[in-house]
Amino acid sequence: MAKTEKEAEKPKKQKKQKKLASGIRRRWAKNILSIVAAVVVLAGIAFTLANGISTYSTMRSGLEAEAETTTAFLRNYLNLDYNECYASCILLVQNYESKDRLELQFVDETGSVVASSYGLFADQRVATDEVQRAISSRSVVYFVGQNPLTDERIMSVTTPMIYTDGRVVGALRFVTATRNADRFILLNLLLSMVVAAIMVGVVYLSSRMYLKSILVPISEITETAKRIAGGSYGVQIQKTFDDEIGDLADTINDMSNQISRSERMQSEFVSSVSHELRTPLTAITGWGETLLSGAVDPDETKRGITIILREARRLTSMVEELLEFTRMQDGRFTLNVRKCDLRADFEDMIFMYGSRLRQEGIELEYEESDDDVPEISCDPERMRQVFLNILDNAAKHGGEGKKITASLHREGSQVVIRIRDYGPGIPPEELPHVKKKFYKGSSKARGSGIGLAVCEEIVTMHGGTLELSNAEGGGTLVTVSLPITA
Repeated sequence: MAKTEKEAEKPKKQKKQKKLASGIRRRWAKNILSIVAAVVVLAGIAFTLANGISTYSTMRSGLEAEAETTTAFLRNYLNLDYNECYASCILLVQNYESKDRLELQFVDETGSVVASSYGLFADQRVATDEVQRAISSRSVVYFVGQNPLTDERIMSVTTPMIYTDGRVVGALRFVTATRNADRFILLNLLLSMVVAAIMVGVVYLSSRMYLKSILVPISEITETAKRIAGGSYGVQIQKTFDDEIGDLADTINDMSNQISRSERMQSEFVSSVSHELRTPLTAITGWGETLLSGAVDPDETKRGITIILREARRLTSMVEELLEFTRMQDGRFTLNVRKCDLRADFEDMIFMYGSRLRQEGIELEYEESDDDVPEISCDPERMRQVFLNILDNAAKHGGEGKKITASLHREGSQVVIRIRDYGPGIPPEELPHVKKKFYKGSSKARGSGIGLAVCEEIVTMHGGTLELSNAEGGGTLVTVSLPITA
């Protein structure tokens, strides 16, 4: 049955992991992959455009250089007779040496081809307008585009030939097809697209691996967190990475341990409080029934009433302590601060509590001091609560030492109160925890485990500190330090 439930939970877990993965992957594809793909595509387009511009620019520069060289050579014939100059242009075109890579045409001023390095020119006219523009402007004209006669893309540079008297002999037109250049540009475009696809593929695959390294531990952390939220306190996440995810796993593991410890302490607290309440209630109920029966002598009646009164006070003290703790947890814990003589209040409390301790066989010794202790701003009722709680703890946990010492001194800008018992002390490993709520440690003494937590809260609200330590020679030393305010 357990195996079947486990197998039933597995698809749900996988579904949740897929949902988590799809959400993060969707955001990654939208925010990262799409940007990378766009940048790579734009870079490919920019590269292709730059390559095309460079290729066409190189071709144009070559044609213009060729035109400049040829024109400079023909200028030597411009001083000849006009007809001889005309014939020289035809002869140069017919014997043009670079005809294997481009065509040289000699065109008259009407746009008709007079001679061509390719030899085919009968009744042929230049279908584009660059010749007329070159002749009319008497400057070099560049053209790139479709040749209407052949439907072929061409590039041409046309330079006019001007006779010495200003007449136009004709124009030299250098023409080359752009198919090789266009093929080269297309190949570069395809190559850039392939490179772009490879780059996007590499980014995609590497990112998937990276996302997987994040998503898998996050899924495990999420599942463990849900188990903790469902009440499985104390469960731990296996830490696989020493990075931010590892820190998150450590934090959740610590949280799980803290919740487990807190849950255990609260359970122990409820059990302890239940026991603490049951004991005095049992005594009160028992003696109440005994006294109601009427079959007791006066001495037994007095003893029973004394026990009932003592246990009722004990119950009242416990209830007040619980109420104080509840107020502290709810933020309703307040102070009624006023100027007061803390030394006088402390000595009165020592005298009152000392009488009670003597009945239990414990000596409370007050170490008087001549220090000038001024009045301080504090809540005297709360501070009396702190001192009584500390003395009560000293009697319960260190009473076997049969002695408690108390002192109040001024040390610099602070009033320092020390209360020490001569009992067994606190185990060193428990010292860091004794002030935590619900903590009772290994002590078998009765109590709720929240008294010191309430005391520390009161002292802290006064701007002071409460410290516990093991005294030299045995026993526990509690030190309360309060600031002297103006």
